[in-house]
Amino acid sequence: MTSKDISPVSRRKFISLAATAGVSMAGIVPGNAFAHTKNITIREAIDIIIKSIPVAPIDNTVDTVKAGNPDQVLKGIVTTTFATIEVIEKAAALGANFIIAHEPTFYNHRDDTDWLDQDKVLEYKQQLIQKTGIVIWRFHDYWHSDMPDGVLTGVLRMLDWQRFTTPGKENIVHIAGATFGSVLKEVKQKLKIPFVKAIGMPGDSCEKILLMPGAEGGRAQITAIEKEQPGLLICGELQEWETSEYIRDARRKGDKISLMVLGHSVSEEPGMVWLVSWLKPKLPGIAVTHIASHSPFTWY
Repeated sequence: MTSKDISPVSRRKFISLAATAGVSMAGIVPGNAFAHTKNITIREAIDIIIKSIPVAPIDNTVDTVKAGNPDQVLKGIVTTTFATIEVIEKAAALGANFIIAHEPTFYNHRDDTDWLDQDKVLEYKQQLIQKTGIVIWRFHDYWHSDMPDGVLTGVLRMLDWQRFTTPGKENIVHIAGATFGSVLKEVKQKLKIPFVKAIGMPGDSCEKILLMPGAEGGRAQITAIEKEQPGLLICGELQEWETSEYIRDARRKGDKISLMVLGHSVSEEPGMVWLVSWLKPKLPGIAVTHIASHSPFTWY
């Protein structure tokens, strides 16, 4: 199947497919699911998105087209954290031909594939992309550079924590009377996370929370802890020999600091949910759908 084989679908069929795929229906346009006011190419859509970010252009960015021909007419957009094989299959089933992914598609930061030139998993994924005609573009540096940070905004919106922050310091959350146990319950419920890795006790005070979704790295996380002195760090991912060991020693020293590690994908997925609403006024008439890539892990 080529890109020409992916045709717009009826709204009824689209809703049925979306429900089966487990995708967000935010941003779906009445009538033809992928109807739009005028034909624009995927490249033109990318240009519109980039021009909407205050710091654009960004030099040496990783936000490039990773696969596909961006000069084809845009039929529909899927947002996600990782453009996994499953996400690509679901996007194709919906008739979308443009995936905006926050993270790498080919297993390393810059999506270099030379070292995988004989790899069968890479070959399978590339063949699937070619067969479906889908274009994959990474939206990482620009999304984090929006004001405020697009991923952080999505997380705060999903947790309903905007009212607990101040402009310019959206990563610092103040919740009076919050404990480790109460925050843990709320985060798992609102972000639909079945499990987290944690250091802390249910009754630990966590009125000041440092929110760092994704994987900012041990030095950035530890520096932020030292500067902000939070009762709790919530992050997406860490090196276990860095930040978690720092927090273990800090607690032994007597510091009141706890840790929640949500998982990389699920910690930034709310930002890609928020992207659906963010894109709508910039690309009017284009159907934009979110498909979660979910955590790859199961805990036994």
